[in-house]
Amino acid sequence: MTRVAAIDCGTNSIRLLVADANPETGELVDLERRMTIVRLGQGVDRTGRLAPEALERTFAACREYAQVIKEYGAERLRFVATSASRDAENRDEFVRGVVDILGVEPEVITGDQEAEFSFTGATKELTEHDHLARPFLVVDIGGGSTEFVVGDDHVRAARSVDVGCVRMTERHLLRDGVVSDPPTDGQIAAIRADIDAALDIAEETVPLREARTLVGLAGSVTTVSAIAQDLPEYDSARIHHSRVPHDRVREITDRLLRSTHAERAAIPSMHPGRVDVIGAGSLVLLAIMERIGAEEVVVSEHDILDGIAWSVA
Repeated sequence: MTRVAAIDCGTNSIRLLVADANPETGELVDLERRMTIVRLGQGVDRTGRLAPEALERTFAACREYAQVIKEYGAERLRFVATSASRDAENRDEFVRGVVDILGVEPEVITGDQEAEFSFTGATKELTEHDHLARPFLVVDIGGGSTEFVVGDDHVRAARSVDVGCVRMTERHLLRDGVVSDPPTDGQIAAIRADIDAALDIAEETVPLREARTLVGLAGSVTTVSAIAQDLPEYDSARIHHSRVPHDRVREITDRLLRSTHAERAAIPSMHPGRVDVIGAGSLVLLAIMERIGAEEVVVSEHDILDGIAWSVA
């Protein structure tokens, strides 16, 4: 066993996994998983820069994670940064801060690399469950981008497109710093148009409709699963490998888009940092399911973070 630590810093959240990995058996034993909403991508779509307060929130989480990594004595650490830091003019400031705190340089990976990690993390267990038809389409709906990967045991094609729950919310629902509550039909239509255009781009290189099993990753998808199950609180064990039918996703998406901030915040399984962006995130999932004709989505709690851990094991 090798004790490894993986950090995935996205547009909306930063997450840590400390695990013992056995490459020979394919076993990854969790020791600690943490997630902090830092909204690193705040305003990036509009300004092209990482906001000072967003950087400070992220660095505060890094300081907390550095302590956890030290306590567990992880032998190797890999820090991967995704969409927001890829787009920002002042990403050097972000890199310096991370190096000072954690001693490693964040790797600002490409969308294709992001997709590869997501696929590995999501399907390493699923490949042993033969009742799930192949090929898989793994969809990782992030804050700034969404990754699409089609593959069997290995990746066949992958594409990252710039639609995510934070980017769509900020682009279409934000007025004078306040999220429309609830959004208008026109705003919802504008988000859907962006998503459909992004799906057209993804289909240029990824055969989305050839997939026989849709696997959904990240907070928007896991939150939809929690709502579908009426969980009294967020429960990873019940969410992991749950299945949500298309009709249920449509009902939940409609409910989230028609509700107020207070109504969404009152959902027991809702993370406070997702309240304003979950409507757009669920709409991305629904649009994907409709595009490929998926009857259900298989929800995975194992994703890019697990793929990063495997890459250092």
